[in-house]
Amino acid sequence: MSQKPTHAPLIQFPVIDDELVVGGLGLRQLAAQLGQTPFYAYDRECMSRRVRELREDLPEGISIHYAMKANPMPAVVDHMAGLVDGLDVASLGELRVALDSGTPAAEISFAGPGKGDTELRGAVAAGITLNLESEGELERVIRIAEETGVTPRVAVRVNPDFELKSSGMKMSGGPKPFGIDAEQVPAVLRRIGESGAQFRGLHIFSGSQNLRPDSLIEAQNATFELALRLADDAPSAIEILNIGGGFGIPYFPGEQRLDLAPVSENLRQLLQEYRGRLGDTEVVIELGRYLVAEAGVYVCEVIDKKVSRGQVYLVTNGGLHHHLAASGNFGQIIRKNYPVVTAHRVSGGPRESVSVVGPLCTPLDILAEKMELGTAEVGDLMVVLQSGAYGYTASPHLFLGHPPPIQVLV
Repeated sequence: MSQKPTHAPLIQFPVIDDELVVGGLGLRQLAAQLGQTPFYAYDRECMSRRVRELREDLPEGISIHYAMKANPMPAVVDHMAGLVDGLDVASLGELRVALDSGTPAAEISFAGPGKGDTELRGAVAAGITLNLESEGELERVIRIAEETGVTPRVAVRVNPDFELKSSGMKMSGGPKPFGIDAEQVPAVLRRIGESGAQFRGLHIFSGSQNLRPDSLIEAQNATFELALRLADDAPSAIEILNIGGGFGIPYFPGEQRLDLAPVSENLRQLLQEYRGRLGDTEVVIELGRYLVAEAGVYVCEVIDKKVSRGQVYLVTNGGLHHHLAASGNFGQIIRKNYPVVTAHRVSGGPRESVSVVGPLCTPLDILAEKMELGTAEVGDLMVVLQSGAYGYTASPHLFLGHPPPIQVLV
């Protein structure tokens, strides 16, 4: 009889006396220190270790940028800014946080398909690199430059004619709101040259949350080929080639950790093969989830325990309004469980099959469905792992008027 698939081993946090430890503190001690639940906790050493290991794995000559959309908490951004080579923002609000971190404007880029004039003015004034998503956006930037007398720094986000296969979210190939179709880019590049804007390079992002090295390698090969083809029409040398990221982490049962070794070796070969044509181009890998997701936990408290027709339910003071992704309502077609543990009974002691649900008046408010977890009672803490990215800010905190969670970097 085949066994049900299980979650990949979660080894980013220590477990002492069967209690999960984040930032050097057992979660019950951390909860007492914070004085309330629910909360998100992010482990700074876990983030530092991920960047350190990534630099060891990637070939020399690859820069790492942090995509703030994954987790824009100011304390997290401040920490990440000291580890990576640049930041990518997706709004004027994120831009303010990035600049507050002390990151130089030259190391900040701004992507997003719906930048308003206020955002474009702010970006031009700040001197950061704007990743242009359409011809219309370019014309608005040119107009703003004429009005302000400030030379904009621009790159072109390309919607390539290929996709990142097996990715959680496909960002390219076919009609997309993201970027400029590859066949239209040469004309846009010529228009940039006519405008007097400072051309910085290309941003080619194919997809996200990919756990297959062969898919990443195929997309990166195609990205380099496309970039060099487009370089023939560029108004000046390509300063920056942002090849996106796409590196995934294991969330669900049956998923395995990404093997970076073949990806890194292929990148090394690409750099050697194309270095003569790339010249001094800075090749950037832009990552968000991969850098911070595994460093975060969401913690809530059991407020009731009940049995309904044989099924045990742990009702908590947290739920989909705090962690939409873990509830299965953030892109999942068939709901699957995030890794969840009882804070002080991670792997030992008595266990039971339970569903962990929140306090909201909707059957969608599920954090774990029929999982075998350490036995918990009212007052115990439940922990959703892999929660450092797209958790707090991607959730509808105002839904039904419950108080929001707090966040802490430890």
